[in-house]
Amino acid sequence: MVTIELTGRQERILNIVKDSGPITGEQIAEKLSLTRATLRPDLAILTMAGFLDARPRVGYFYTGKTGTQLLTEKIKKLTVKEYQSIPVVVEESSSVYDAIVTMFLEDVGTLFVVDKNSLLVGVLSRKDLLRASIGKQELESMPVSVIMTRMPNITMCEKDDSIIDVASKLIEKQIDALPVVKKRGEQEYEVIGRITKTNMTKVLVDISHDELD
Repeated sequence: MVTIELTGRQERILNIVKDSGPITGEQIAEKLSLTRATLRPDLAILTMAGFLDARPRVGYFYTGKTGTQLLTEKIKKLTVKEYQSIPVVVEESSSVYDAIVTMFLEDVGTLFVVDKNSLLVGVLSRKDLLRASIGKQELESMPVSVIMTRMPNITMCEKDDSIIDVASKLIEKQIDALPVVKKRGEQEYEVIGRITKTNMTKVLVDISHDELD
């Protein structure tokens, strides 16, 4: 579990505000026998991190939330559009051979298949292409439409969806990526991005670097 580490002085400030809040910065400084200027950075950190809140002419008060609760709230606010990548698409008339080459050159694990109107009609995974290549089929003449997962059996997401919800879908469906789509009509979707396990790893890296502001 990820926690937010505080310094000893910051912990003492929190305890003072818990016991005596609302309380002014000057009063906190007096209790610690320090100057207001010395405490200013600590108060700013505690306020920006969400441990404390401050109101003019009232002072600082404790929000009642732990570091873990604050971190969880931040993560729940993250949306797909903040982490989505550029999608890699192929047309449904493309051959399985061309799809294998595209997947290799683009270094991705999932391809999204679109029709002549650039609307999503299917998804191709590494496993789909591997199964096709193991057989004796002519890969250069076989269209991807023969082996792809078709609508409506495609799990999708939209740019404003929660990252946590999308992560749950990836785990539940045991897949590597989801297309990020924009609805164009009844059961018609344009692919505008992709969200992958690599994108989820980026979320974890940002958490470790405390960059979820």
